[in-house]
Amino acid sequence: MALDIALAAIPYPDIDPVLIWIGPVAIRWYALAYAAGLFLGWRYVLELNRRRVQVLDDRGVDDLLLWMTFGVVLGGRIGYVAFYKPGYYLDNPLEALQVWQGGMSFHGGLLGVAVALWLFAARRGVERLRLADLVMPAVPLGLFFGRLANFINGELYGRTSDVAWAMVFPHGGPEPRHPSQLYEAALEGLVLFCLLSWLAWRGRLFERPGLATGLFLIGYAMARGVVELAREPDAHLDLLFAGVTMGQLLSLPMGLAGIALVAYALRRRNQPGDAA
Repeated sequence: MALDIALAAIPYPDIDPVLIWIGPVAIRWYALAYAAGLFLGWRYVLELNRRRVQVLDDRGVDDLLLWMTFGVVLGGRIGYVAFYKPGYYLDNPLEALQVWQGGMSFHGGLLGVAVALWLFAARRGVERLRLADLVMPAVPLGLFFGRLANFINGELYGRTSDVAWAMVFPHGGPEPRHPSQLYEAALEGLVLFCLLSWLAWRGRLFERPGLATGLFLIGYAMARGVVELAREPDAHLDLLFAGVTMGQLLSLPMGLAGIALVAYALRRRNQPGDAA
């Protein structure tokens, strides 16, 4: 029966994780996904800043890109080490520096971005919540490309399933599985980006400082919490208490913080210059 299900599964498009070799240097789809997310996010933030909420000048947005890059990379790696494999990296500390071997955490990257935004806002003398609101609508772009890269790498696949679109992943054993990376690309990426974009361009997303940030946190926590039901838990962690995954556990405080921010934003009276 399992063999029949496997034969009926959609073939996994086995794409080489390395796009091209330039001498000894490998150009990987995963690295390109980060580059695409950061570049398109920068362009999108630039347009939002020019047309909707004017927090910085153009040069300030350019400088912000560098801070966000460091926040994403350092926070993502430190988060992975701390949240997912602390014991392993305590025994092998030098491997924590080997970012090219893989291992990044979105929740860690978000914390890194939060620290970078805090420091950048203090340096520039701008309101922290307004700066965060400017950046958050662009974050789903990076999530979209990152999840597509996870799919290409054949990693972070879903649980075994007999749905018509299940796939046999090269490192996931012989049974068909949910392509959970594509679910995440759709929900955390496209759906959340479209929702925040509609509110940014057609609604009043920037009239209340903290509203855009709060809605992003809630949207991501909900999307991640749902997709984790179809995603295979990390083998070295498995399910935590009450059947909760690490992704769901880390998303819970995000969602609660988002609710608190939205409540704060809706109660706050607009200050001069808050709306655009």
